[in-house]
Formats: sequence, C-alpha cells, structure tokens
Amino acid sequence: MAFHVLLRTVAPALSGANLIMENIMNTVGKLVTRIGFLSLLSVMPLAAQIDTSVDFTTSFPFYAGNAKLPAGNYRVSQPDMGAEILRIQNIDEPRSAFVDFTPTQSLQPSRKSSVSFEKYGDTDFLDRVWIAGETYGVEADPTKVEATAAAGAKAAEHTASGQ
Repeated sequence: MAFHVLLRTVAPALSGANLIMENIMNTVGKLVTRIGFLSLLSVMPLAAQIDTSVDFTTSFPFYAGNAKLPAGNYRVSQPDMGAEILRIQNIDEPRSAFVDFTPTQSLQPSRKSSVSFEKYGDTDFLDRVWIAGETYGVEADPTKVEATAAAGAKAAEHTASGQ
C-alpha cells in the first residue's frame, strides 16, 4: 500500500519532467532543422563559379582589377574553384590580370555568355561576366581606381559578347 501512495505522489512529477524533456527535444529539433536550412542557403552562392572559360573581344582598353589592359581578345577563367578570383588573359600576348569577384545571380538564365563593363568618362572597368544558359554570374569587385572614377562621373554600361 505504501508503494501505491508513493507511486501516486511521484508519478505526476515524472510525467511533468517527461513533458518538459519532450518540449526541450522538440525545440532543439526545430533549431537544428533551421540551422541546417540556413547552412544550405549559405552554400548556394558557391555555385556561382565559372567552370568554363569565356572568350571576348574589346575594341577599347579597360581596367581589370588594378591592371589596365589594351583592346584585344581575352579569356576569362577561374583558375582556382576554391577562390573567388578571375583570371583575365590576353589571348594574343602573354598578359593577364587577376580580379576578385562576388557571385551574383539573375532570375532568368543568360541567353548568351557576355562580359559587361562600366564606363566612367573615358575609362572602362570590367564589371560582370555571365555564362550562357546559367542564372549565375560573377561581379568584379570595384577597386580604388574605379571608386575614384565613379565619384566624378555617371556610369554607362556596355557589353561584349562572349563565347
């Protein structure tokens, strides 16, 4: 009989503890699910990489990063898929520049590969590279030279078709 009295006294406390544990586990489960989802979203921009090269031709000199490149035929590639750096290589001569970039996306896939430039006054700066059939691209990080040029003039965007 004493056992039944003890069981009636302790049982409600145990069921309350189980309820608290269950609530904690549900909260932790939801938190882990949210963190997993946010982790997945943070990895998505890594897909914005150039896994092939894009060739283009310009009839004007332009800045790629801190390097001023002459008019000519160029190839844009990403030499290290783990780093957000582009290589802009002159196809006709041994001249290259390296540019830091930021991944960017579009709602619609690009119809063709292209390279766009921002022009401030008489000076052109590499701006973006789009890949045919993809919704991702890359945007060249602005340099101090570009920021100085942008402070004094309005940008005019123009594009060179890529292959």
